[in-house]
Amino acid sequence: MVRNNRKGKQKETNKHLNRFHYTVDQAIEKPFNWEQMARMLQYLKPYSKRLLPAAIIAMLISTLVRLAVPILIGKVAIDIALENKDVPLLIQLVVGIGLLYLFSYVGNVFRIKWVNILGQNVIYDLRKHLFSHVQRLSHRFFDSRSAGSILVRIMNDINSLQELFTNGIINLLMDIVTLLGIIIILFVLSPKLALAIMVILPIMFYISTKLRRSIRRSWQDVRIQQSRLNSHLNESIQGIRITQSFSQEKENTAFFDGVNTDNYESWRNATKKSAMFRPFVEMSNAIGTAILISYGAILIIQGPSNGGIEVGTFVSFAFFLGMFWEPISRLGQMYNQLLMAMAASERIFEFLDEEPNVDEKKNAKKLDSIKGHIEFDHVQFAYDEKRIALHDINLEMKQGQTVALVGHTGSGKTTIANLISRFYDPTKGAVKIDGHDLRDVKIDSIRQQISVVLQDTFIFSGTIMENIRFGRPDASDEEVMEAAKVVGADDFIQRLSEGYQTEVEERGNVLSAGERQLLSFARALLADPRILILDEATASIDTETEMKIQHALKRLLKGRTAIIIAHRLSTIREADHIFVLENGRILEQGNHDELMEQQGEYFDLVKTQFQMLDAI
Repeated sequence: MVRNNRKGKQKETNKHLNRFHYTVDQAIEKPFNWEQMARMLQYLKPYSKRLLPAAIIAMLISTLVRLAVPILIGKVAIDIALENKDVPLLIQLVVGIGLLYLFSYVGNVFRIKWVNILGQNVIYDLRKHLFSHVQRLSHRFFDSRSAGSILVRIMNDINSLQELFTNGIINLLMDIVTLLGIIIILFVLSPKLALAIMVILPIMFYISTKLRRSIRRSWQDVRIQQSRLNSHLNESIQGIRITQSFSQEKENTAFFDGVNTDNYESWRNATKKSAMFRPFVEMSNAIGTAILISYGAILIIQGPSNGGIEVGTFVSFAFFLGMFWEPISRLGQMYNQLLMAMAASERIFEFLDEEPNVDEKKNAKKLDSIKGHIEFDHVQFAYDEKRIALHDINLEMKQGQTVALVGHTGSGKTTIANLISRFYDPTKGAVKIDGHDLRDVKIDSIRQQISVVLQDTFIFSGTIMENIRFGRPDASDEEVMEAAKVVGADDFIQRLSEGYQTEVEERGNVLSAGERQLLSFARALLADPRILILDEATASIDTETEMKIQHALKRLLKGRTAIIIAHRLSTIREADHIFVLENGRILEQGNHDELMEQQGEYFDLVKTQFQMLDAI
């Protein structure tokens, strides 16, 4: 009934899904192969000298004890001690078996301890590697993927590997050793009875092979649906104010219900298929037991002299048969776990195989100190083949100049700023700083000398002091406070309950938009950059606060190259040089007075702004 209700809801909410478009992860159609598994196991290499061998030795000890006990009970205790009524031998066996189990217990304790330490270390290394790799990927990578999708890879997909590395690998080895040991022992004890019992194995192998591809694709679908769910959750939480302001809570809930239902259905389908394996194992166990009892009884009646078996051998077979299906059942579960791990690892390695679009040459030069002379030499840039953002741009920004970029939305202002920071590389031409093509320079050496302040600034969870110090981690408290004073942030910080030690939540929601922007100014200026980029940085600040910042910037921008992207006339009229952009081309350039005299596009922009102010 629940299933039908959910399907009904899904039909009702499909129309909501069509209203939105977001990038989702696609299933990776690759065959199950051991090369991928070998790559995953490479993360065990740092621990292959101590932890892994110790865990394997502990596993072998407990496994050998388990294999030895049924032989001691069947062949020694029953066929020798009880047959000959040898009580001292029987007592010795009881004591010996007890000591063996104690030895096995100690081995299991250390095995569990070591494999958990091993697994947690591997998961730590893998998550660190993936996060570090994602950190250095280019902006193009993040342009086509939601934050929720990336979060799923780093958290959920790596968590899916946790069970594999903590218990799965050692348990797999233990079950394989146990199975091989049992098979060898059974054929040594009685080849006839062993063959009779093993007749069921080909059927099990055939069924498991048929299920393999279907189960694997089901778990891939689970990962895709989880990615969609996380993406929507991340988007919904970040956009909750917009949702509530437009009274779209019901609409958003309906959309979530559709995504959540897809996630539920994918899990239900995957677990249903995975659960099919265990009943087959239990059925095989029942068939094997029936064969043992019926054919074993016949062999006992025949007796050893006529090619039959002794009672002790039958008892050992009964013990081993019970032990035989247990590892097979666990191997079935392990196989499902392995399929989940492979589906997750494919997605993890897809990210790890992603190369930055903005890559660093092996022989790239390190620029310890730049002057700030910027040049665009016939630069063309396109985000994709159909959308060219810049057309053959030639411009020069001299050292220490304050340059303004103005134009309508989509004219290419932010693109120019992104190319200067080398978040992207030009499609054609070259961007140069101090005469060096940025593609020939170490990325960090350039970015460490450039500060960027955006309109939508990001405040990290932590203290005010930590957020400002993000621009230069080695800065002293006094330097942090001085930067805040210069941009006029110190006044509001001192009014907070804990001052500079006040904790702010993610994105600084406890602060106003203007206060967050002031913190971003302080952060950028603390870094003491040679090039400062202000991308609509004063858009969220009131006029009075902007006047304070303008006064501070006159002192702080001296000797630095500053690129200002803004619509407010008050922000750009003092610039040394202004570039007017339209559809990725430079229409006009000059200072404010020169451009006003031309009465061109810039003149129209200024006139329009004044008309809007007069209307207010």
